[in-house]
Amino acid sequence: MKKILLLIPLLIISCKKDAQVSENPSQDSVAVSEQKNPDSGIDSVAIRKRDSIVNNAPVTKEVLKKGVMRNEKEGQIVRTADAEQLPFKLGEQFTKDGQELVLKLTNYTKPTIKASIATKEKDFNIRFNQIKLPNGDYDGPFSREITYDVKGKGEVWLIIGKSNMASGNTTGSFTVSVE
Repeated sequence: MKKILLLIPLLIISCKKDAQVSENPSQDSVAVSEQKNPDSGIDSVAIRKRDSIVNNAPVTKEVLKKGVMRNEKEGQIVRTADAEQLPFKLGEQFTKDGQELVLKLTNYTKPTIKASIATKEKDFNIRFNQIKLPNGDYDGPFSREITYDVKGKGEVWLIIGKSNMASGNTTGSFTVSVE
């Protein structure tokens, strides 16, 4: 019986031996990606750290929140986009009552414009109020979806806001899809 008690610790010790792991640092994918580029002398780890700092900077987060080519003045949000980037989806948010969004599409050359407004808000009072054509004419009002024949080439404006003929919440988030 005493012999068995002596053998148990020996079995435990022999079973705990770790398998030998051979490392070949020259073929390790992590080591390869973290080496300096001999041509440029730039350390890829340093680049990733710098990019992480830039991506997490408060200024970058503010730009991503507000977007580029966006101006807000006295309740009017003006966003400008090149029509050559169509189709696209644009996210926006009304934070105050009575705000409107003017989406300016520069260099518009297509014969028809198609756009729609989508929101997750159940009682959101929002629509396409007007469209400004390249020749300066305005037309509207419309609903949340618009298909319009555009005569001429140039800048087209889509003006989005609340409907004065309807009730409902005038603040919240929405997306505008333009084709």
